[in-house]
Amino acid sequence: MKKILIMMTSMNIGGVEKSLVSLLSEIPKDQFEITLLLLEKKGGFLEHVPEWVRVVEVNWYQDIKPIIMQPPHETVQGYLKNKQYLKIPFFIASYYISKYFDNRYVYYRHVMKEVPEWTETYDVAISYQGPTDIIDFFVANKVRAKKKISWIHFDISKHLINQKLYERLYKQYDQIFAVSNEARSCLVGKIPSIKNKTDVFYNIVPETLIWEMSQEEIEFDQDYQGIKIVTVGRLSFEKGQDLAIKTLAKLRAEGIEVRWYCIGEGNYRMDCKKLIEHYGLEDDFMLLGATVNPYPYIAKADIYVQTSRHEGYCLTLAEAKCLQKPIVTTNFIGAYEQIIDGETGYIVECDAEELYQRIQYLGEERLERERLENNLSNIIHDSEKGFMSIFNIFN
Repeated sequence: MKKILIMMTSMNIGGVEKSLVSLLSEIPKDQFEITLLLLEKKGGFLEHVPEWVRVVEVNWYQDIKPIIMQPPHETVQGYLKNKQYLKIPFFIASYYISKYFDNRYVYYRHVMKEVPEWTETYDVAISYQGPTDIIDFFVANKVRAKKKISWIHFDISKHLINQKLYERLYKQYDQIFAVSNEARSCLVGKIPSIKNKTDVFYNIVPETLIWEMSQEEIEFDQDYQGIKIVTVGRLSFEKGQDLAIKTLAKLRAEGIEVRWYCIGEGNYRMDCKKLIEHYGLEDDFMLLGATVNPYPYIAKADIYVQTSRHEGYCLTLAEAKCLQKPIVTTNFIGAYEQIIDGETGYIVECDAEELYQRIQYLGEERLERERLENNLSNIIHDSEKGFMSIFNIFN
């Protein structure tokens, strides 16, 4: 039986966490012994991790979390308060080397100096939430494994990373997966030296499970007769909820009966609320919060819209396809790998005016929405390919 370690920050409700749950659901438990190692054992998806997967929280993260998160002068003040005087010069030296010589590797080597090596040895160790500095560093330097993999879920051209840090870290990995061809191209463009060890592994989308979960009964404005739009994603600037609000304001200004339901939570909520109030959309743009099961909302929507400024793959787009919803999406990395523009959805630039024009057209043209739905229903999903890819990774 193969021993596998997979590392994440937590199991909060998000696309990366959801993709991991889908991956774990496809792994045969009689052939693999999986340990899920978390910086913090929390999150809405924690209860959806298969029972046979061992879930462990590291015992060192709370000690170094303040050092990573807070300004450096607060770290120095903490050392002074705790009379840890000898730590101050080494911390300051590592910080300035990082800042002025662009060498984050030295910084993390210092910060994690007292973090012990993980006691067990594995056939495969995976830093699944890459690029995340602390996880990538820990798996590279503190875990013993025959094979090490880093998994890239983000658009590396938009997700700022320290190039020198990752050039050095990736030398310690045997393979790096990206979740789309475009994401891989951006990664290789940033760090050309890893070209021969990169590959694409699309997120696994459990189509049957999504259909089953979409049947859950929910209250969803059953009496509303206008167009219902649904968007799913963490509330953040990169997910583009501000574009959705501005687009809805244009639609309502034209007298179009439409409501927009936004599923997700994040630190952008207050910005969204202010923008909603600014446009007077309190009754039309609904912030529904996060849920582990957004599928009933997608299933009952007339149009699914993705407004992201950047993505690595965009799992929610794949899920909307499974539920055969007319789709309008912005043109982020991976969009053209999922959508055939004009055939299985529409791809527009990241602009409120373009979103408005396409949504207005779909809202008025029921036959066009039905055509897109029919095209999506004819797609054959190659789930066996994804299943077999798991064996290629772990063997």
